[in-house]
Amino acid sequence: MKKIINTPKAPSPVGPYNQSILAGNMLFISGQIAIDPTSGDLVLGDIETETHQVLRNLGNILEEAQLSFEDVIKCSVFVKDMNLYSRINAVYAEYFNENTAPARELVEVSNLPKFVNIEISAIALKES
Repeated sequence: MKKIINTPKAPSPVGPYNQSILAGNMLFISGQIAIDPTSGDLVLGDIETETHQVLRNLGNILEEAQLSFEDVIKCSVFVKDMNLYSRINAVYAEYFNENTAPARELVEVSNLPKFVNIEISAIALKES
């Protein structure tokens, strides 16, 4: 069974998709970029600021599904510049415990929606 989970605390989808889908006990979260859900504005500046906003958006979707970052089992991180890797990791480590962090890949891409520098999607496991 599939359940759509959206929250006003994360950016509204800008196309034919939802913020997340709960299928069985798996939550699939669409890629999030640094949009402030209150204003709809991009939160830019430096990669740390952008990454914090992306992870806050993910966290708000997890919360709506009654989950937390501890429930995340996989993240996909897309960046425009691999040279930002260590700076992104420093912020990422504030949200995920190193001992229980999810599986992850970080991939450099040529471009991202709205020309942002980072996008992160996630899969979480909801215990029955």
